[in-house]
Amino acid sequence: MNPIYASQADTIFDVMSGLAREAGAINLGQGFPEWDGPQDIREYAAKSIIDGPNQYPPMRGTPALREAVAEHYGRLQGVELDWRTEVTVTSGATEALAAALLAVLQPGDEVVLFEPMYDSYLPMLRRAGATARFVRLSPPDWRIDAVSLEAAFTDRTRAVVLNTPLNPSASLIGREDLALIAAQCVKHDCIAISDEVWEHCVFDGATHISMLQAPGMRERTIKIGSAGKMFSMTGWKVGFACAAPKLTEAFAKAHQFLTFTTPPHLQSAVAFGLAKSRGHFEEMRGGLVRARDRMALALRQEGFHVLPTSGTYFSAIDLQASGVAMSDSEFAIRAVKECGIATIPFSAFYVSPPTTSLVRLCFAKSDDTLDQGVERLARARGLMV
Repeated sequence: MNPIYASQADTIFDVMSGLAREAGAINLGQGFPEWDGPQDIREYAAKSIIDGPNQYPPMRGTPALREAVAEHYGRLQGVELDWRTEVTVTSGATEALAAALLAVLQPGDEVVLFEPMYDSYLPMLRRAGATARFVRLSPPDWRIDAVSLEAAFTDRTRAVVLNTPLNPSASLIGREDLALIAAQCVKHDCIAISDEVWEHCVFDGATHISMLQAPGMRERTIKIGSAGKMFSMTGWKVGFACAAPKLTEAFAKAHQFLTFTTPPHLQSAVAFGLAKSRGHFEEMRGGLVRARDRMALALRQEGFHVLPTSGTYFSAIDLQASGVAMSDSEFAIRAVKECGIATIPFSAFYVSPPTTSLVRLCFAKSDDTLDQGVERLARARGLMV
């Protein structure tokens, strides 16, 4: 086997969800909602299967969906795109990340990553022959330190991968920090691969800012979005990569040898969904904020220290500040086995052990699930303080 994959353990998401199934646990670990997305979009997909076509759509995506992506981002984010030359449809955001890395990297290149980070970034860039240099972010604000950022870039840096809103920290990379990254990308002639799949899950009046909008980055950014995250249908692996024409050409050449294309009925339904009004997405965010606040209040009442949550489906609790003197991994394993509650330890999102002890919780759940989850977390805390 390829040693990069042979050395990989099962993902923390598979491990914790497997333990949750075995224990019959409440699963606040894996990030999927307990609702199944807008019915009208699902009905549109079902009708599209019957009506067709069901043969190969164009490799770069159907014109209808590519036009819809460009219209959506122009209308709701002020990001102007030419759908013909700057939008590619992918089979999910993970495929888009892989295609972006394969398109821009060569063996010996370096990539800047921010810790904590989504767990697929590192093995994918290593598979492309590159090595990683890390910038560590710290709670509670998870801001980028300019000195640490500058130190991570070298003459061999070819790309930087960023995620905003950031999973797992549930923080946003604001305009000032995006400008810091942009300055280094321009200085070192680097490409930014900007994972923006949580772009519609931004709370408390904040506005999502794309890396495409940072100074000097319009020609050197690949912006990645996800219909699954936009519409709370995580099983719908439909993603988008948006970039200037030259980058799009390179990206499409990598994409064609990965998944080549994406089911046409899903593309039709996503195009229909992207035309929804701003009010639809505001209503979606409102529901998530209500769930976030319900869980956070209940956790605080049980003695947990909850970190700020500015975006995504996730919140984090600080175990040390909550009086739990053990590692996040030990707490997570004991909590699911002994108390029937699954979480995700933050240490899985780092290469070297963090100095903090945090666990991630998904709040995109029903009130009953959240209430039961907090009750079981409180039981776990009682056993472990």
